[in-house]
Amino acid sequence: MMATSTQGRARGGRAAAVGGEKFGSPQMLNRAPNRIAASVLLFVAVTASAADVGSDGPQQLDEIIVTATRSELAIGDAPFSVSTLTDSTLREKRQVRTIPESLRELPGIMVQKTAHGQGSPFIRGFTGFRNLLLIDGIRLNNSVFRDGPNQYWNTVDPLSVSRMEVVRGPSSVLYGSDAIGGTVQVLSRGYGDLDAVEGFDGNAYYRYADAESSNVYRLEMGYGAANGFSAYAGGSYKDFGNLDVADLGEQRNTGYDEKDVDARLEYELAGGSRLILAHQWVDQDDAWRTHRTIFGESWQGTNVGNEQKRALDQERRLTYLQWREGELFGFMEEVSASVSYHEQDEEQDRIRSDGRRDNQGFEVDTTGLWLQASTLSRFGRWTYGAEWYHDDVDSYRRDYAADGSLTAIRPQGPIADDSEYDTYAAFVQDQVPVTDRLSFILGGRYTRAELDAGTVVDPESGDTFSMNEDWSEVTGSARATYLLDDAGDFRLYGGLSQGFRAPNLSDLTRLSTARSNEIETPVENLDPEEFLTYEIGIKVGRDRWWGEASYYYTDIDEMIIRTPTGEVIDGENEVTKKNAGDGHVEGVELQLGYRLTDALTWFGNGTWMDGEVDTFPTSEPVKVTETMDREMPLTLHTGLRWTGVDGRLWLEGLVSYAEEQDDLSTRDLGDTQRIPPGGTPDYTVFTLRSHYQVTRHLGIALALENITDEDYRIHGSGLNEPGRNLVMTLSWRPQL
Repeated sequence: MMATSTQGRARGGRAAAVGGEKFGSPQMLNRAPNRIAASVLLFVAVTASAADVGSDGPQQLDEIIVTATRSELAIGDAPFSVSTLTDSTLREKRQVRTIPESLRELPGIMVQKTAHGQGSPFIRGFTGFRNLLLIDGIRLNNSVFRDGPNQYWNTVDPLSVSRMEVVRGPSSVLYGSDAIGGTVQVLSRGYGDLDAVEGFDGNAYYRYADAESSNVYRLEMGYGAANGFSAYAGGSYKDFGNLDVADLGEQRNTGYDEKDVDARLEYELAGGSRLILAHQWVDQDDAWRTHRTIFGESWQGTNVGNEQKRALDQERRLTYLQWREGELFGFMEEVSASVSYHEQDEEQDRIRSDGRRDNQGFEVDTTGLWLQASTLSRFGRWTYGAEWYHDDVDSYRRDYAADGSLTAIRPQGPIADDSEYDTYAAFVQDQVPVTDRLSFILGGRYTRAELDAGTVVDPESGDTFSMNEDWSEVTGSARATYLLDDAGDFRLYGGLSQGFRAPNLSDLTRLSTARSNEIETPVENLDPEEFLTYEIGIKVGRDRWWGEASYYYTDIDEMIIRTPTGEVIDGENEVTKKNAGDGHVEGVELQLGYRLTDALTWFGNGTWMDGEVDTFPTSEPVKVTETMDREMPLTLHTGLRWTGVDGRLWLEGLVSYAEEQDDLSTRDLGDTQRIPPGGTPDYTVFTLRSHYQVTRHLGIALALENITDEDYRIHGSGLNEPGRNLVMTLSWRPQL
């Protein structure tokens, strides 16, 4: 499965391989729990209209999605747990600040924030590089992504989004490494999102939030011609001030600035094919990790860091050209190709308690290419394609004395310098209608990853060495949908899906702070992580009813975790990576809705999750099975929504509840800056939202979040959520 060659030496090692079962083998199947038969929950659900309802935006079963299968498919026919979010949900209903925060009211997702400007979703128990983010089909993930919550997802402007699709569970067959907990696809805005047909159009947007002391501005302009040409450009400026947190008051150094620009050109060629040229630029300045500094605030017995400063700057630039063809050569449909160039830069400025400073970061330049098409045959609809991504990575670190003088230029930064990382893949999927009621989706993928780390530092000797490794992996998926009634109002779905993640530069070469008082050091000879998910669920869409319930069980093999070595480096405890072995995560997700009257709709969702994995909690070579880090507590959302007769005004009330999370791993217990002794307390948060379309040009949205001024923290986060928060947005569309 893996071939490896290395030059040089690094400390650390790997756990003994556990498993080796392949997709669908008796050994692997026998490890599934017997609880699957009891996984279909009794529930009642309803659909109000084709529009989004409440926080979740329930979908009609005939709504078309693309992410789950890489081709157009009705959401009811997709044997996956899928949610969609429209631009109106992001801008008007939730008035979201970041892409991660847009997901926090969906089932199966917990958004942990390392800082106000940093954080990422936990999807079905996984975060960081175990979730995949796509922008118009292009991977945001690269070879330096970390395993914990990070700021990378925050570099996508939610105001540049036309639509988001969220697929919970593994999608490695279609999208490769990292697509384990979930895959989120962002579809960018263009001229069509201005609701214009031809000519010039535009939009102005403003968002204010008092507990964030924030102001967000956005301008959009577009032009469309009768010959199929269109142009669109948008820009955002965001000024986030210090957070005002219930009992703690103003939290110093929690604000940051951000600038965003996105542009898109489209041209319809003869025969209906389209060319799309797009560019995105994001610049985020001075996002502090305050819990690591003396400016942090102790909460419920947590500790405060001793650093004087820990701040990150992020810059991201994406340019791509895509070609889309409806039909080619008489048998190929939905043909598309993409070439992209993606630059992602990170810089960290850190001042220690004694005044010493280090400036470190990296630059990742990613070239991407993918091709795909579909073919309809008597054996079903085949979707197939290939992709290639290449990372060029430069990493740096400079150390300064307390007086500001330069003391050292390190051979590597947080990851190896002068590195390259390549992934090659080919995939095929077949949608097979067996009967009028039963259909299957079968798929397979071959992926090869190659790592060439040019400069890696041995932390013990200070010597440098190179590292060359490669991995190959074959993954498969088999899922089915069954219509329980002739009308298709009740649909049972389920199946098996493999997921995998190849080790990346962050796993193998990282030399940087991990969690509190930890420094992570390089290691060689890691194996890919392997996952197998069993899932069964039901979707309902009938008259006033809408809903979905699902149960999943993910078997974990060779998961890579941080492991203490017992050594201390520069005052911090050394940790390194190992393949820990077996584990699992399971959960139940439930979404409910009912249209009480033509104007009034009730909605809700809930998540229960549990998981454990083998770890090495001490420097001793002894495995212990423990609760997974950052396990999501029982979480519920419910509310009512009233819509006026003409649709110009709607009002919504939402209640969100999270149970106390006291089921903690050894690493969670040791993370005393973020998790209080005994665990994270439960909380209940009340929110009111509204939107009124004043004129055809002017819309205003108001929200009062955390009405009771609850002092609360999302489990594992580095700071508390805002206190009582008034949020207002204005949207102005002039007539041009």
